[in-house]
Amino acid sequence: MTKRYLSLTLALLPAVLLTGCLSFGGKPPKVLLTLNSTAALPVGSTQTSASAKTVTIQVPVVPQSLAVARVPVQTGDQLAYVTDVAWVEAPQRLFARLMSDTIAAKTGRVVLSPAQSFSDPGARLSGELRNFGIDGSTHEAVVTFEGSLIRSDASKVEKKKFEARVPLAKIDANSVGPALNQAANQVAGEVADWLGS
Repeated sequence: MTKRYLSLTLALLPAVLLTGCLSFGGKPPKVLLTLNSTAALPVGSTQTSASAKTVTIQVPVVPQSLAVARVPVQTGDQLAYVTDVAWVEAPQRLFARLMSDTIAAKTGRVVLSPAQSFSDPGARLSGELRNFGIDGSTHEAVVTFEGSLIRSDASKVEKKKFEARVPLAKIDANSVGPALNQAANQVAGEVADWLGS
């Protein structure tokens, strides 16, 4: 019995030693990014659709280059990604949440998700997040959103394109987040103004 146990232990020893060398997944990024709204409702504030208009905001669609947690750098026809940095969540979801916060604060509207909007969808805002990264040629953070809006009292679709550019001194993990946050807030504010109260 002891001899068999020793043989089994010796057979498994290389596998146990090898586990320290294996990595299941890539190296984690040094910097994780998120978006923070510069216009948000105060904590504890209450909104009701009985006294305010509603708007349903859909998560924007994105091209394949943005359907990842990395920050793209576009230089001409070439696409690369900023090293050592990643979004904590899909960028289109972060942007939709930022728009929700900004629109609620700036317009007074009750902002709903598609799951909450069955009884009173109000206005419906959707669109495409075309750029959400860095222009390597101009060293700028670029956010481009093409919005589609159906107002609550209309059946026609309005479309409008928004873009913000914020200069970057350096394209690195510590610089891209604040610049993209600033550009995203500018676009969200312009979308809120377009929607109106």
